[in-house]
Amino acid sequence: MIPRVLSIAGTDPTGGAGIQADLKSISAFGGFGMAAVTALVAQNTRGVREVHVPPTEFLRAQLRAVSDDVVIDAVKIGMLGSAEVVAVVSAWLAEVRPPVVVLDPVMIATSGDRLLDADAEAAVRDLCRLADLVTPNLPELAVLVDEPVATDWDTALRQARSLATRTDAAILLKGGHLRSADSPDAIVDATGIHPVPGRRVDTPHTHGTGCSLSSAMATLAAHGLDWSAALERAKPWLTGALEHASGLHVGRGNGPIDHFHELRPHLDLGSSWSSAAWTEAAPVRADVDDCAFVRGLASGDLDRAAFTWYLGQDLLYLREYARVLARAAALAPSTEEQRFWASASASCLAEEARLHESHVDATGLEPAADTTAYTDHLHAVSASGSYAVLVAAVLPCFVLYTDIGARWRGTFAPDHAYADWLTAYGDEVFAASSTEASRIADAAARAASPTVRSLMSAAYARSMQRELAFFEAPLSA
Repeated sequence: MIPRVLSIAGTDPTGGAGIQADLKSISAFGGFGMAAVTALVAQNTRGVREVHVPPTEFLRAQLRAVSDDVVIDAVKIGMLGSAEVVAVVSAWLAEVRPPVVVLDPVMIATSGDRLLDADAEAAVRDLCRLADLVTPNLPELAVLVDEPVATDWDTALRQARSLATRTDAAILLKGGHLRSADSPDAIVDATGIHPVPGRRVDTPHTHGTGCSLSSAMATLAAHGLDWSAALERAKPWLTGALEHASGLHVGRGNGPIDHFHELRPHLDLGSSWSSAAWTEAAPVRADVDDCAFVRGLASGDLDRAAFTWYLGQDLLYLREYARVLARAAALAPSTEEQRFWASASASCLAEEARLHESHVDATGLEPAADTTAYTDHLHAVSASGSYAVLVAAVLPCFVLYTDIGARWRGTFAPDHAYADWLTAYGDEVFAASSTEASRIADAAARAASPTVRSLMSAAYARSMQRELAFFEAPLSA
């Protein structure tokens, strides 16, 4: 079943917080999002400029319009703004009794702006008793228990236990405001403390994190997860959303998080990182086509000694390339990708090596400078531990040879001096592998941060340059 989740909150015209963030979180976790607007907020990533609260009768009409028609599986409550608004929401909850209620007691924005009237604080404390889960940040938790803001985890836990006891609700304690190297969270309820550790993400782009996490928790609870399990799923998602936030380029202040970072690797938008990288490498590819060795190989006029020298170096290269592909298999995030890279590695050592050995005796061969430069580059990328960058680095050997082979296919006679080699370039099985390698690289790029994508492009370009140098070496050796 697809959970039907209603957000009751204020707006954010820049889309990073409030109802707009709620709907994104609900969608990210497979729910169907609905919304009733409590306040119209003129805000952006730099702060709140103005808040307009529509007549409470209109909010009541919105809520009844939803509950009169739609079965609601969970409700997330965000910004309310006034005691009158809290009273309308409380009366509606008492009447409808949704199965899951998550309250994010929005009082203070990320920018530090106060979002709740002072006279409404007591009303929100009472509203906590109608919630199944309350998700305050540390300043909001301090307001709810009428204490100073906690500056350490133990004090925050004590305050959360106090609020849980007073309200009989579970409390999602968030450690993001603490000054520490990590960023722990915990579910605090009548059964005890259920911590979920997490690493701190160094980013200014945290706009809407509270809204987004509480909506995620409501949706996961509607899926049937208990609060601890929901937090264990939502927290790594939020960490990833923070890590990818800088790639959104929304606003000039505290930007929003990337709600759909887990989905984006699976989107096929008709354009791709690999296509862009291939286009960017056009000057190098033109130099490869114009290279005397490549032209001589195509025409059949290439000196046999130069060809034999090339084959020997290529054999040495492929042995190292196979090791790098095996490393990609070890780093691959899925069994499918592990199998692909392992198969490609085996192909280098079997099929390709067999063709080389039919032309050249590899006994006593030493790698030339350009061969070593290429394999050293690949091993350095492999040692970095970045799967995405490694995939980018090995891709040119797939796509460049596939491109050359496709253009050579059918252009030479059976008695061509290098017919077997040209046929190998145009092998359709290898072309299919090249397509799959590009698809994997595109998925890795979509999942990567902007910094990692930049490193991918640099590694790809470096490999293309090394391919050109490899083709030029036989006639300059």
